[in-house]
Amino acid sequence: MSQLPFPLAPEPEPLAREAGRLLFCGPVTFVKGVTTMQALPPADRVEVCFAGRSNVGKSSLINALTGRKALARASNTPGRTQEINYFALGDTRYLVDLPGYGFAEAPKPVVERWQRLLKSYLAGRQTLRRAFVLIDTRHGAKPVDEEIMTLLDRSAVTFQVVMTKADKVSLAEREAAAAQVRGVLARHPAAYPELVMTSSEKGDGIETLRSIVATLT
Repeated sequence: MSQLPFPLAPEPEPLAREAGRLLFCGPVTFVKGVTTMQALPPADRVEVCFAGRSNVGKSSLINALTGRKALARASNTPGRTQEINYFALGDTRYLVDLPGYGFAEAPKPVVERWQRLLKSYLAGRQTLRRAFVLIDTRHGAKPVDEEIMTLLDRSAVTFQVVMTKADKVSLAEREAAAAQVRGVLARHPAAYPELVMTSSEKGDGIETLRSIVATLT
């Protein structure tokens, strides 16, 4: 039987699992929210970023990863957050929460400004090791997700798709969504060749994602 393209990431090896546990059970602190490239923290450590459409469950996933209930705060209004939020994982990693994209309820000039910031960040941050693009398992990849993927291709930033809210659908629906996403990823050279299936509520995939972040160099 042939291997599926973009298979689900395997369970982490014991050493990687422990590295992830230690990283995320250590201090996690909010550093700053930035609205200009000049305001970014010094590029002195590995960083990963999380991007996704509004309401994809990004804040819930970051809170589940870090074991903090309110580290990342979801806005009641989709698309309202327009800052790049930096969190320090100890003194070795930055976790970066990017503004949600899609149907932003904000004035057009404001939306355009943070879209420019997003593009500048993705194209110009030398210490960015991986972008995690979050896809809602209930809806699959949308054209606006492909826009971000294309931007990451052009910026030569490796990105990995994280499927969120996997517990909200049946196994058959989950497999159909994964198949649709695999078809999309086949068009994107910067896509990392493994998916991560997660549920922030159930904890599915959280250890796997922790170990990935912890072992990036």
